[in-house]
Amino acid sequence: MDVGWVYTVQESMHAYAANVYTSVVEELMKGKQRKFIAVEQEFFRLWWDAVATDTHKQQVHHLLQEGQLEFVIGGQVMHDEAVTLIDDQILQLTEGHGFLYETFGIRPQFSWHVDPFGASATTPTLFALAGFNAHLISRIDYDLKADMQKNKKLQFVWRGSPSLSEKQEIFTHVMDQYSYCTPSHIPFSNRSGFYWNGIAAFPDPPKDGVYPNMSLPVTDANIHLYAQTMVANIKERAAWFQTSDVLWPWGCDKQFFNASVQYSNMDLLLDYINKHSDEFGVTVQYATVGDYFQAVYSRNLTWEIRDSQDFLPYSTEPFQAWTGFYTSRSTLKGVARRASSLLYAGESFFTQYVRKHPAGSICKREALKQLQSLRWAVSEVQHHDGITGTESPKVKDMYTSNLAYGMLNVKKLMASIIFDMNNAKKNGEVYSSIYSKDSGIPGATDVDQYVFVYNPLSWNITTFVKVSVSYSEMSVYDELGHSVPAQVQSSPESHSTYDLYILAAISGLSYRKYTVKPLNGKQSAFIGQSVKYKRKVVTRANQQNQQLLPVVNSCYQVLFDQNTNLMHSITERETNQTVQLTQEFLEYHVNGDVMKGPISDNYLFAPNASAEPVSKAVGLEVVSGNLMTEIRQYFYSNVTSRDYIYAVYTRMYTVPEGYDGKLLCHRIEQEYSVGPLELNREAVLRTSTNLNTRQLLYTDSNGYQIQKRPFKAYVNNTVARNYYPMVQTAYIEDDTTRLMLLAERAHGVSSQGNGQVEVMLHRRLWNNLQWDLNYNLTLNDSSVVRPVIWLILGAKDVTNILYRTSGLALEHRPVVVFGALSDKPKLSGQLQQNSIHSSPVTVPPNLHLQTLSIPGWRYSSNHAGQVLSIRLGKQKQGDMDFTRVLLRIRHLYEVGEDPVLSQPVVVNLKSLLKGLGSVTVVEERSLTGTWDVNTLERWKWKTAQYPSKELSNSTETSEDYIVTVYPKEIRTFFVYFQG
Repeated sequence: MDVGWVYTVQESMHAYAANVYTSVVEELMKGKQRKFIAVEQEFFRLWWDAVATDTHKQQVHHLLQEGQLEFVIGGQVMHDEAVTLIDDQILQLTEGHGFLYETFGIRPQFSWHVDPFGASATTPTLFALAGFNAHLISRIDYDLKADMQKNKKLQFVWRGSPSLSEKQEIFTHVMDQYSYCTPSHIPFSNRSGFYWNGIAAFPDPPKDGVYPNMSLPVTDANIHLYAQTMVANIKERAAWFQTSDVLWPWGCDKQFFNASVQYSNMDLLLDYINKHSDEFGVTVQYATVGDYFQAVYSRNLTWEIRDSQDFLPYSTEPFQAWTGFYTSRSTLKGVARRASSLLYAGESFFTQYVRKHPAGSICKREALKQLQSLRWAVSEVQHHDGITGTESPKVKDMYTSNLAYGMLNVKKLMASIIFDMNNAKKNGEVYSSIYSKDSGIPGATDVDQYVFVYNPLSWNITTFVKVSVSYSEMSVYDELGHSVPAQVQSSPESHSTYDLYILAAISGLSYRKYTVKPLNGKQSAFIGQSVKYKRKVVTRANQQNQQLLPVVNSCYQVLFDQNTNLMHSITERETNQTVQLTQEFLEYHVNGDVMKGPISDNYLFAPNASAEPVSKAVGLEVVSGNLMTEIRQYFYSNVTSRDYIYAVYTRMYTVPEGYDGKLLCHRIEQEYSVGPLELNREAVLRTSTNLNTRQLLYTDSNGYQIQKRPFKAYVNNTVARNYYPMVQTAYIEDDTTRLMLLAERAHGVSSQGNGQVEVMLHRRLWNNLQWDLNYNLTLNDSSVVRPVIWLILGAKDVTNILYRTSGLALEHRPVVVFGALSDKPKLSGQLQQNSIHSSPVTVPPNLHLQTLSIPGWRYSSNHAGQVLSIRLGKQKQGDMDFTRVLLRIRHLYEVGEDPVLSQPVVVNLKSLLKGLGSVTVVEERSLTGTWDVNTLERWKWKTAQYPSKELSNSTETSEDYIVTVYPKEIRTFFVYFQG
């Protein structure tokens, strides 16, 4: 059941989803042999909270105990695998698992990832870490699936992580060519078969119960024909697998809203086949996914091992490459990631507040509800028709409004905490900006303007935060009244405002408070001076008469060609290595008429020729100051055009003495403005270098690991089939030098030529495919998008050290909260030191504090105790639990990737968290928290490498709060403090 896609969640609940659970639960109670699997917890939780009666709830408990109802995956949604970030995959899984364990004491152990468009190698690792015994996927490249099917290789043991390898491997089943729906064609009827309840109707269920396309009921006259059809399909599938157990899925999208007619017909059919099993040669039974995998596991076969290669990209036929969705609805992709980043900051901020200010004035229950609203929204948009951009406009609006509501709640919470900790009277104002363009310090000059900056990362950071201001002369001071380096300059986006850049040095998980005052003396912010250059025609550059404009900081010299106003080269100053580097915007023109050939849509990318350059002329403005230089390039369709269609704002920083400027200096920040596009255009930024890359590209897999992407030649559609998802990172390299791109939202990325990397930034499409028109899935996106990409250039070993910390610094930029406090906070210097930044939480640079939160779950971490309290009906009596802190630590490096950073790291959790209080108990848990790792034993599947089959317990647990974190591990803990 899609959590979104064509219809909103509310429309789906009303039309069919609520009826699925009501009628399935009632029908399962009528026959012990009947079974059902349920996936998305968002729909189930809405039904449970708002629709289910007490009787239904008792029946669900009973059916789960009897094994008739099985929750598979158990996350809020079935997440997309190509464009989602690992943190958000874990979040949505944890949200669903926490509810299921708290409510029923159950822990899902199998996946059903049948609908995401391609399969990532991160997902099997996450599911293994969550305690799953087997993984199931379906959508992989059509030609690869045909080959695997023919050779009976649709099942294998997948080692998704090269570093974790067999420790976190998982048995994986790929659905055959019929995928996850029942084959609907039956030879004796012009209606579909096996869908006796028909197709869900919108907006309202039909009052007479008659739905479109209801299959012929099973009767004495046709039961033999039905049985023959079903058995023939079972036998066809059996030939593609190694065991005689055949998984035959019954159902599809939006099915079982009238389970009574479904089961009553299927009961007859199964009985008939089993009575005539000698004649048919098969027996059939209702089963869950767990039943199927248990049957295969008990066969004791030896399975092939698949390494960490993923199944991306995904094509369904030669001209249907599903690579367009890597970029579709770029604005939604950006908002979803900003929401995730804000949630990450809000969680640790609230956790520290609860631990350090037990007597604080904020209501903890309400605060947790504010966080939960954003947890829900961020989880929801990870659905494989959400962040992918493959939904209808009204569903995109639903995701956006749910995210905006959650973000507002968390911003309010963070502002309230700052108020409370600064003892400010409530008549001040606090308003926050999460990198939004339209918020800033108002022009009032009679009150002190405070800028609170929170660093959500567990490393010390030095960075610039940008604040919009309405005047250009000002001074910035820190908490102790010392002047802080800052630069103010005209804003490229608005003539009436200025951008104030403040250099912030902040410890891990800490905040700083800066005061911005109108000028009153000599300590003023530097003012950026603007020089505008004449618009230049972009033709073949005149090599003889080249005039080069240098922009320099202590890491790079970037040259711009004044004949074209385009970038010319970058020199990495430490090694004095120069790379020729130019950037241009191009557009792929695509077809929208199905009568004229393949089309591009929300999902598909089908260019009908090479990309074409879009601008004939480029304008250039350089704004330079002591701390930063901003190069503004404006791209025009011709020399006389009034408005530009594309812009690039490139920023390079100079860090004063006394600050750690390593990361700041080594990044070239670029912000783009793209759109509105013309119809049926797909916009890319192509960066061309003289690096001999052999057209080999590297991209990240969900921000977790790197995949190698060699360019492949195909008979058809080669351009589109060489596009890959870049969630956070992409790079190209030669033998010595690497060019890295770091992104704050997902994009499609490709290397269409030697030394080239191109990033798709925006798409605007319309087509006349009837299916797309019926569902309003034509992607007529007329927005202007403003993505950000950071470039890092350098020797491989240097970029290796920089890019992981830089990628996370881009993902989790500081949260800025502005306050106009008309009443000065009454804080002595002593009290000031007791605020959140007095005891930083910091980890080494090869570790990432992935989660620090208070989940609020009421469940017992003792499994027997949890199950007993549910049986006795006591599990819901307690209030939210504020004593349990959820901690996740991730090792950022692969085995052998770096001589120093790839080493295991020993962490003393007690000293790491001493700023939050005295740690008394640490329990190591599975990824989503529902298993004690000491009792988690996953099935060990036989492989040629490991011929014996037993249960595997792969984690060394911690003694005395000391934990050793090995490369690529994600370790999860419940932490309890004294008092």
